[in-house]
Amino acid sequence: GMSIWRQMVNRIENTKGEVKIGVIGKYFSTGDFTLSDAYLSVIEAIKHASWAQGKKPKLVWLNSEEYEKSPSKLKELSQMDGIVIPGGFGTRGVEGKIRAIRYCREKKIPYLGLCYGMQCAVIEFARNVVGLKGANTTEINEKTKYPVIHLLPGQEEHVKDKSYGGTLRLGSYECKLKQGTVARKAYGKSLIDERHRHRYEFNNEYRQKLEKAGLIVSGVNPDQDLVEIIELKNHPFFVGVQFHPEFQSRPLTPHPLFVEFIKAAIRK
Repeated sequence: GMSIWRQMVNRIENTKGEVKIGVIGKYFSTGDFTLSDAYLSVIEAIKHASWAQGKKPKLVWLNSEEYEKSPSKLKELSQMDGIVIPGGFGTRGVEGKIRAIRYCREKKIPYLGLCYGMQCAVIEFARNVVGLKGANTTEINEKTKYPVIHLLPGQEEHVKDKSYGGTLRLGSYECKLKQGTVARKAYGKSLIDERHRHRYEFNNEYRQKLEKAGLIVSGVNPDQDLVEIIELKNHPFFVGVQFHPEFQSRPLTPHPLFVEFIKAAIRK
């Protein structure tokens, strides 16, 4: 028991160099970062994976609303080794997040999108690669012409009558991983379990169109055929997941997706 911890403490003390990770989050208008539990888990997961790779994590908080006001600020993303967009409810700064994701995709900066960060990546790809102008999540624009992220059919009435509990996908769900993908390689197995806490889903009506344009659906929930993981090839690391992998990260067993992400960030 203790000897493993001692090894880890030694690893932390003997880290050589740092890895600089930008976390794009949600801010109060005062400019203070909102450290909800969701973010704290993400911070810990980044630390665990960095230490395991012998690097000291340097976290930089980035405000996506800045990228809406002045797109030239996106250049600061180039100074990062990797970018994470965590989950979190609320629609502020979403256009800035989409701009940041585009920058990471085009400039080949390692990107990990968690929950909302995955949904934004799907929107970005639909708009800028597939050319579905104005594609969106119905969470933000109910009338979008291309609802690439939506509520599952049959859930709308729950939202209308405000019985939100009925629509939240909560708890642990199975995910089947596709051979030859980054996700499959990271986990080293074909069936995984991950924890969820979200309402909106990838709209399967757009799946073929997006896949044809190069979006890889690398993880699917086998029971309901729901898209859980998307990624891109010809990119050092670009992965979005519908679930919250950070909840399963531990100091001695960092989460495999965070490990792959950090490895890519170190290579950059």
